Order: sequence, then structure tokens, then C-alpha cells
Amino acid sequence: MLPTVPLEVMVETAKQTFSQRYGEPPKWVVMAPGRVNLIGEHVDYNDGFVMPMAIERFVVIAAGPADGEGDTLQVYSDAMDDECTISVGAESAEELPRWGQYIHGVLKEMSDAGYAAGPLRATVHANVPLGGGLSSSAALEVATATMVEAATGKSISGPEKAKLCQRAENIHVGMPCGIMDQFSSAVCEADRLMQLDCRSLETKQVPFTNPDVTVLIINSNVKRELASSAYPLRRGQCETAAKQLGVPALRDATMAMLDKMSDQLEEVVNRRARHVISEIGRVQEMASALESNNWALAGELMYASHDSLRDDYEVSCEELNLLVDTAHQIGSGGGVIGSRLTGAGFGGCTVTLVESDAVEDVATRIAQTYQTTLDIEPTLFTTRPAPGAHIVEG
Repeated sequence: MLPTVPLEVMVETAKQTFSQRYGEPPKWVVMAPGRVNLIGEHVDYNDGFVMPMAIERFVVIAAGPADGEGDTLQVYSDAMDDECTISVGAESAEELPRWGQYIHGVLKEMSDAGYAAGPLRATVHANVPLGGGLSSSAALEVATATMVEAATGKSISGPEKAKLCQRAENIHVGMPCGIMDQFSSAVCEADRLMQLDCRSLETKQVPFTNPDVTVLIINSNVKRELASSAYPLRRGQCETAAKQLGVPALRDATMAMLDKMSDQLEEVVNRRARHVISEIGRVQEMASALESNNWALAGELMYASHDSLRDDYEVSCEELNLLVDTAHQIGSGGGVIGSRLTGAGFGGCTVTLVESDAVEDVATRIAQTYQTTLDIEPTLFTTRPAPGAHIVEG
């Protein structure tokens, strides 16, 4: 399994990279975490409930003022081994690398909201897996907004920061994502799962402090190109279902309503709606299960969530199914509580709750089965719920 790199070590690495590139120490250092969603998939854009937590994988930005005028950023990413200069006032960001486009969108939205930071230079040091469904892009966005917050000396609330970053991705990157990813990175707390109402943006912090239970994340190390096109397609199908059911969003629908209208809905639209309605219910059940330490029920809800994502929402794949099925076969007798895919699907990661004293054995067994069956080596790591974005220095 991959070791967990302490945040303090990542901060020092980011500072050293900045000093080496620019000949002086940074003035500010900020961080934003990735996230894993324990349950509540593909419901945030349906105004439903989700239950993510921040993970111990971070985007750290070291930054300082630069010479010149205007709202510009000279930025180097060590993960990409690439540097670009971003002009906030530029009409188009198409010439920027993809990672730079995310940063540009946030800088533009921050500037429009009155957070113009002036010329800056920065280095980005990150270990949130790319393309794994753990919100590397949202972490980069929220870290960028936090950098501007530090540079301007103007604070912005976590929820407002999340909304600004979501708007940046929707408008400037063209991805119609919901609010969960950015909200998780900005607002999650250490040792807590966050039950988020994606309509009201009200949160309930659910304690997750039991040392006997560990979160195991397994990256399938596959990512289907289909994911980018399937996301807006499914969002459209959900909007169609809500319209035909006569509700503002599927959050407002019930299974009884869906059953009554099932003959009038296109079969695929009916299945999409069935997943969303049932998944919203599972999130609320999960909160109760965790509060009462009913780990058996928590596991059942995770497996039911995966089955629904596989069959009704059709966003799973052979690799993710194998990871979850293997965990299920090990079962409670081998220390596995529950498992499901997490993120958009079509590859990426699974999230599994495991009894802490069985983690090494469970990880080894799942990895061996996966690699033997598919000849693909998965990447595995454990995490505790991490803190949300904040200014580390400066």
C-alpha cells in the first residue's frame, strides 16, 4: 500500500520547489484536500444528500508576489512538470494546459468577485491521484481560491469558496459538475464525514473517530473516456425524469411517484431516477447507521449503492465490479464491512470500510485477485478523514 505523506512534509516540498525556481521563499502556503464519497453518488446535481470526507491526499500551493502589473500568475506544477503563465483578463484560456484552465477559471471568478490578487507566482505540489474520482480538480480549484484569499488578505467562507469554484468549473472548463467536490474540499473537517444537503448547502458533521474502522481506497488504474460524455448525458436523463414526474428535482420525488409513472417514462430514464431516489434514501440511512455504530447496516448500504450504480445508473465497469465483488467475497468474516465504487464511475476508485486490524490482509487479497484476473496493478492506500482547505503559512 502507498504510505501516507504527512501534510507537513508536502508543505516543505512545495516551499523548497518555490525557492529553487524563484530564488526566494514563498510568502504564503495553502492546502486543499481531495475527497472520497462514502455514499451518495450522482445525486448532488439532483439536489440530494451526499456523505463525503476529505482524504489525506492534498494539493499544496506555495506562492508569493511577482514583479509587474495586472492580475497574472506564473505557476509551476511538479506533478505535470510544466509551467504556464495565466492572465486573468485573457479572453480565452484554450492555449493553457488543462490543469492551467482550472486555475484560470478560479482566478477569473475570484477577480470578478472582488478578489484580485495582482501578479503572483506559485508552485503546485500535489498527491491527489489524477483521474481517480478523488476530486483532484476540485482540490486544485479550492487550493487556488485559498491562495488568492491569502494573497489578498480577504477571507471568504468555505461554502462561498466552494460555490465560486464550482462556477469556475461549470463556466470556464465546461464540466456541469454538482457542488459536492468543491464543497468537500473547502468545508470537510478532520475526523468527520460530512452529510451535505446539496440544495440548502446545510451540513451535518458525522463523527468518524472509531480507530477500529479504516477507510481503504483502491484505484483501479483504469479510466474510460466515456466518463466525460456519460456525465452530462445522465444529468440530462435525470432532468427529464424530474420534469415528467412534475418535481423541481429528483430530490423531491419518491419511489411511489416513480412506480406510478413508470409506464410513462422511457425505461432508461426510469432506471436513472430509481438510482437517484434510492441513493438519497441510503445516505440518510447511513448517517443513522454510523451514529448508532451499526456497521453491518453501513456495509449493506454500500453494497446496495454499488449495485444501483452498476445496474440502474450504469456507471460501473468490469474493473470496479471485480474490486467490489472481491471485497464482498472476503466479507465480514475477513474484516470487510462494505465496499462500493466512488466518484463518477467508468474506472477510478472504490471505497471500502475495513476492520483496522485486517486492513493489510484485505488489501493484499484484493490486489492479488485484481492483478491476477486483469493483469492490472491497483494502487491502494488508507486514510482518515482529513481537514478541509486552509492557509498553512502566511
